[in-house]
Amino acid sequence: MLDIKFIRENPEIVKENIKKKFQDEKLPLVDRILALDSENRAAITEASELRSQRNSLSKQVGILMGQAKRDPNKLEEAEAAKVTVKANAERLAELEKRETELEAEIHKLLLVIPNIIDSSVPIGPDDSCNVEVQRFGEPAVPSFEIPYHTEIMERFDGIDMDAAGRVSGNGFYYLIGDMARLHEATLAYARDFMINKGFTYCIPPFMIHGSIVEGVMSQTDMDAMMYKIEGEDLYLIGTSEHSMVGKYIDQILPESTLPHTLTSYSPCFRKEKGAHGIEERGVFRIHQFEKQEMIIVCKPEESMDWYNKLWQYSVEYFRTLDIPVRQLECCSGDLADLKVKSCDIEAWSPRQQKYAFEVGSCTNMGDAQARRLKLRVKGEDGKNYLPHTLNNTVVAPPRMLIPFLENNLQADGSIKIPTVLRPYMGGKEILIPKR
Repeated sequence: MLDIKFIRENPEIVKENIKKKFQDEKLPLVDRILALDSENRAAITEASELRSQRNSLSKQVGILMGQAKRDPNKLEEAEAAKVTVKANAERLAELEKRETELEAEIHKLLLVIPNIIDSSVPIGPDDSCNVEVQRFGEPAVPSFEIPYHTEIMERFDGIDMDAAGRVSGNGFYYLIGDMARLHEATLAYARDFMINKGFTYCIPPFMIHGSIVEGVMSQTDMDAMMYKIEGEDLYLIGTSEHSMVGKYIDQILPESTLPHTLTSYSPCFRKEKGAHGIEERGVFRIHQFEKQEMIIVCKPEESMDWYNKLWQYSVEYFRTLDIPVRQLECCSGDLADLKVKSCDIEAWSPRQQKYAFEVGSCTNMGDAQARRLKLRVKGEDGKNYLPHTLNNTVVAPPRMLIPFLENNLQADGSIKIPTVLRPYMGGKEILIPKR
């Protein structure tokens, strides 16, 4: 969310940013905000003047009433002053009500104006314009056929989608045996991987209030993603970023405590609205999954350095699992409204012979979340300022099991366990299929 002062002073910059994000339908909102803001400031000024007059007139009435005891003519003046006081009070009440209405309308519009994107973001209308930046690892195409991931899992008696459909419907799964253990191993390794990077491990609430939802994500994302608990002001989180950043609502942090470097585990729940292609069958697009996340709260001048560190951690994690990945810079039209800059980490699919699976998404939110949540930092000079927040996926199984299985599948149908995962798999080096 942008500062109203910034919009007031830089309307053309705001409009140009909207155009870069291919959201021209929002252009009239900028002028609407400016008109409402002008009316609101005028109401505030008039209300302030009336309050000042009220105090002066109230004193005048008191004086005149005292004088009226000695001079009856003063009573008429006192009564006239009382009429003015009453009229001013009625007008003040109207202005205060209008101020509340205007502030609510301005706030509502500010929530849908996109954040100013970084100058390095490539311009394009959708994800087809995302730009490959770097590749890490040598993509391999084996000489044997790679089955679809659910078929691989079924050979280990490791998944039951039919039972999940009977119990919960489409978009759910049972993971069983070695597949379930592998799922948890990747999370446990991710936890320790980030702790070794100096991050503090957290387990947050898995449900949050609506005020937190509004503070951490755009309205469009909320409608497409969040499950609401009926009859309560609670939503199931779509990622632990929501509750982790939300914990800072209305807080003032001492600058000496920055940066806050946190890594959090949570289950995640998403509606996943819309149609999905054939490669999203199985456990790629699902309504529940688990995730290890990275969260940063830092000084504004440090946020881009942290952004680069975070996506590089993702690359390092997946390379230790023998999975080739690439960094993909997200274009302007593919950025959610709160994002300043974002990149995806995509894993190599030997079966499809291309980079096909998003396994991580790193985002710099700038000060947008901090402004919405009223999160501030008290600087050494005693002045408050807004910090920047960033987030990035460490790992999100079971989706990440798809590239893991494809890249570690052997010709005999077994699955090679990378060295770093073996302590979490009871020392196993190979998983042998049951059929």
